[in-house]
Amino acid sequence: MRTELLDYTLPPEVIAQSPADRRSESRLLVLHRNTGRLEDRHFADLTDYLKSGDCLVLNNTKVLPARFYFLRSAATQMEALFLYEKYPGVWLVMVKNAKRIKPDETLTLLDRDNQPAGQCKAIQRTENGNWIFHLEQKDSVETILQKIGFAPLPPYIKRQPLDAGVLPTLAWAGKDTAENDLARYQTVYAEKAGAIAAPTAGLHFDKDLLQKIEAMGIPTARCTLHVGTGTFKPVQTETLEEHPIHSEFYEMPADAADTINRIRHAGGRIIAIGTTSVRTLETVAKDGFACFASGSTNLFITPGFRFQLTDAMVTNFHLPRSTLLALVAAFAGLDMILNAYRHAIENKYRFYSYGDAMLIL
Repeated sequence: MRTELLDYTLPPEVIAQSPADRRSESRLLVLHRNTGRLEDRHFADLTDYLKSGDCLVLNNTKVLPARFYFLRSAATQMEALFLYEKYPGVWLVMVKNAKRIKPDETLTLLDRDNQPAGQCKAIQRTENGNWIFHLEQKDSVETILQKIGFAPLPPYIKRQPLDAGVLPTLAWAGKDTAENDLARYQTVYAEKAGAIAAPTAGLHFDKDLLQKIEAMGIPTARCTLHVGTGTFKPVQTETLEEHPIHSEFYEMPADAADTINRIRHAGGRIIAIGTTSVRTLETVAKDGFACFASGSTNLFITPGFRFQLTDAMVTNFHLPRSTLLALVAAFAGLDMILNAYRHAIENKYRFYSYGDAMLIL
């Protein structure tokens, strides 16, 4: 498939820079695949499309506050993104202006108040331009990042950088942005730390809505997929098939697989909340049922893919030329998805991570 077919023009002003005041107040565009019909609703109306016997599949990954700042010896502030821990105390990080750092250079980590919070050493620059840092602290990754880290927002969400002693803050919703982002760039059901990007379709659920769904007799099956930076990587090859798809850790627990299989056996629908849940579901699918499993998945879902477990999905609006747009196009058809996107743009829906949602039935 030619990558150019996944392109569309998006006015910059519809890229959401902050979430809705209340999670479930986001808008919801409902797409009926059998007819192509579109409905303009609000996310709280999701329950109008659910029925007893359905099952929602949620990704319970927890986003780490993976973006952090540090000082070089010349008091130059720089920004980095934690990617993963190779060994205890040895981090792989993505650094802005990475060429400015020298091997064996000692760096000073900064906490959220812009104060020194320990040191680390830049060990080696990798082939793809990331750095290996060795930290002096013996605490866990999550403990350290809770002291120094900020929400790892994608680059199209603009925040004031940490520079000249100024913290990355910008008022929205009447609160400090940095603290608000830490709370809102996270689902209310996040449990297992490890993601460096949010499963954004789940950001629209609040506890009241989940309780209402539970009261309807609709179970949830909770899997884990730790979202990585590859989710934002545009497809730059001429065809989709040439794109080196990223791998992500996943886990489908036995109880979640049992719930999914029970619902499927009874003829109910499996409704995936987010493309990450879809990727996990289809990774563990075998003969139309879910296996409990964990590991690394490099499943690449493109038009022509045969879905085994996903009957419907909730998803946000995705970037042009992205693997996520390819996934939803595989589920609903490219022409139908692009028509829905045109409708969303004309009707001022908000796009991307902090934006509005689609329900594809």
